Parts: sequence; C-alpha cells; structure tokens
Amino acid sequence: METLEKIRKIRQEKHKEVELRIKDKVGTKEKHILVCHGTGCTSSKSPQIIESFKKTIKENKIENVRVIQTGCFGLCAKGPIVIIRPENTFYAGVTPNDCEEIIKLHIMEGKKVERLLCKDIDGTIVEKLDDLNFYKKQKRIALQNCGRIDPENIEEYIAFDGYKALEKVLLEMSQQEVIETIEQSGLRGRGGAGFSTGKKWKLTSQVEEKQKYVVCNADEGDPRSFYG
Repeated sequence: METLEKIRKIRQEKHKEVELRIKDKVGTKEKHILVCHGTGCTSSKSPQIIESFKKTIKENKIENVRVIQTGCFGLCAKGPIVIIRPENTFYAGVTPNDCEEIIKLHIMEGKKVERLLCKDIDGTIVEKLDDLNFYKKQKRIALQNCGRIDPENIEEYIAFDGYKALEKVLLEMSQQEVIETIEQSGLRGRGGAGFSTGKKWKLTSQVEEKQKYVVCNADEGDPRSFYG
C-alpha cells in the first residue's frame, strides 16, 4: 500500500463486497458461505469442507456464491462452524459430506438444513450464532471481525476499517498527541518489567539524535524481551 488514497479506495470498493456479512440485505442474490478456519475447526477438517463447497458450487454452475475462510467464531465445541450470509444461518458440526446437501437445499432451494442447525445448552434450536446464550452477554472488541473476514486477505481487513487509526495518527494528530494517547491507554510492553509504552515513546522523542535504534534483549530470542 503506497499511499493513503489507495487504502481508502480499497476500503470503499471492498466494503461493498463484504457488507452483506454485517448487514441483512433482503432480496440480495449474492451469498457468502463463511467457514471457520480456526485451529479447532481446521483439525476437524474445515479445509476439506471449504474445498467440498467450492467443488459442489462449480459442478452445479452456481453464480453469486462465495466460500470464505474466516478466523475462529469462538465456539470450538460446536465446530466445524459454517455460517451463510446474508441470512446469517448457523450450522454446527458440519462435515465435508454435508456440503452437497447444504448447497442443494439451502443455496439452490432456499431451505435450511434442519439437522445441522445448532442446539443451545438447553436443547433449543438456534438459527443464528448471536442467539446462543453463550454469546448474548458478550461484546467482542479486539476480535469483533473474527468470523467475518478472511484473516489472510489484507483487503478484507482494510474493508472493515483496517488502518483507520494509522490514518488518524498521520493526518490529524501531532506527535505529542499520539504519545499522550498511548500514555492514557495504559499500554505496556510484554517484557518482564511491563514498562509503560507511552513513557518509553516519550523518553525516545526527547532524544535529539535523528537516528534511533530498536533494541531486543537477547534472551534466547524470546519476543517478549522486545524493548523498542
């Protein structure tokens, strides 16, 4: 990404493509099949599920349907998890052998595969992930885009406001304002001392030399020993 203008252009164009993953668009013909690619679901054959979906879609010459690998939905016990947008239907315990039925029944005929709908802890059928009792009292912050985007696609990250904080720092804030914001956040390094990141940046900014260095504590290459 060479310029902020290019990032903004990607965000605008890509957001239109992925918007249906966060909004229920009535009447849209496009569908996204989101397949968890987290550690738990991967160990339960989610890569094969992705390939099986793609193969079935190709064999049936279906258009306007995309298969997307996502980060962890946070419910490994119910995996592999598949969510179909924009209707937000939540299928649990999916296997590669279930893909053809999901495509033909759900995608082609518009009917839910009842046997794959998730059951809550009390045995009730839950059609949407957010309706689970496990999630009702939760609000994701740092991980809010897990399950929405392909974590290996930088453009999808940008579409969901990736690098917006960087834009603000570069265009709207002074060096001192950035340092004060970091100080107020209470952010600390991951080294043993847990040193204040804001104080570290403040001290570094006061040094007059133009050339400065990032130093790593040579403790067997432990990344937690990083002091920059």
